[in-house]
Amino acid sequence: MMSTPDLSDLNPDARQLPYQFRCFGLRAALSGPVATISCFEDNSRVKEAVAEPGRERVLLIDGGGSLTRALSGDQVAKTAMDNGWAGMVIIGAVRDVEIINTFDFCVLALGTSPIKTQKLGQGDRGAALSLGGVPVSEGDFLAGDQNGVLVLDRAFNVP
Repeated sequence: MMSTPDLSDLNPDARQLPYQFRCFGLRAALSGPVATISCFEDNSRVKEAVAEPGRERVLLIDGGGSLTRALSGDQVAKTAMDNGWAGMVIIGAVRDVEIINTFDFCVLALGTSPIKTQKLGQGDRGAALSLGGVPVSEGDFLAGDQNGVLVLDRAFNVP
């Protein structure tokens, strides 16, 4: 995968998610069409999504930036990896990082929390998101690495 700085240089209209992410897993980068979930401290919709074929998409989870409860742990990340997701970007927390760090997978998250989420069946899949003022819709292209996360329209330049 091309680095996000190089991708940004070739695509000046790329939008940067305005967060500092931590990288978990053996892969240090991810890219693909985005699938979105909006949820707050409840990963019910996340578990539904990762149980389905990922088709090399990136699962973007807007957890409102909460670091109180982890929206993914090792089981959710392994299911996503096994079902063909390209990776996960979490605007929130992850847990079981010592196990996730052994997976051939990439999870970018704001931080960690040892506390699991509530299971209330709340959240929205396929939602149009605004993350720090950056619009993201299903099908946009997302690329992330240790430099940051970019969102591009469906048509973009890659040599």
